[in-house]
Amino acid sequence: MAGVASRRAAEELIVAGEVKVNGNVVTDLATKVHTINDTVTVNGKRASVAYNLIYILLHKPKDYITTVRDEKGRRTVMQLVNVRERIYPVGRLDRNTSGVLLLTNDGDLANKLMHPSSEVIKSYHVTLDKSLDEAHAQKLVNGVYLEDGKTAPCELDIIPGTKAKNVVLHIHEGKNRQVRRMFESLGYEIEKLHRTEYAGLTLSGLGRGRWRFLNEKEVKGLRRVAGLLTN
Repeated sequence: MAGVASRRAAEELIVAGEVKVNGNVVTDLATKVHTINDTVTVNGKRASVAYNLIYILLHKPKDYITTVRDEKGRRTVMQLVNVRERIYPVGRLDRNTSGVLLLTNDGDLANKLMHPSSEVIKSYHVTLDKSLDEAHAQKLVNGVYLEDGKTAPCELDIIPGTKAKNVVLHIHEGKNRQVRRMFESLGYEIEKLHRTEYAGLTLSGLGRGRWRFLNEKEVKGLRRVAGLLTN
């Protein structure tokens, strides 16, 4: 949130002894810091928390990487958003997946939303290479076995008039490339994958590659989903 480094890089700085709290070197990642009363320095320079928290909804197109920067020089979602604050995408959408993507500099909210215990609902419009068999549909709903374990039960809607080649899958897990791997495990190839909803956010009225700031009601909704707001 202070714009010093990513979460992972910040942890490396702490472990390396480059971070001080009130003049004392701190290497314990679990150390609590109070933004008002404590002074944090990194490599001798004070780190001040940016209180201007922003929340952005992006309609991610295909062929963009969901990361702050890419070592291979590929296009990233950050090239689509023009703000001065240092923000990060919440979770990932693979290069060939389009749809709802949240970006923010609210690290607390981002971590809560991505934690498995929050069970954030994510919905995907899936276009398959062939009609989905009824028995396979039930397997998807009950959970299928992948190399990193069985997926949790989910919901699936078949879009009428598409001969079961277009479905909407609602999941609350965040395994790597989960939706693609679920269908691939049953012998299907995904021709198009589009995330239509994330934690209650949808792309209503937002064109491909476009973005907007969330309104106060939407931010409160996210904080409620993350367990940071109870009313």
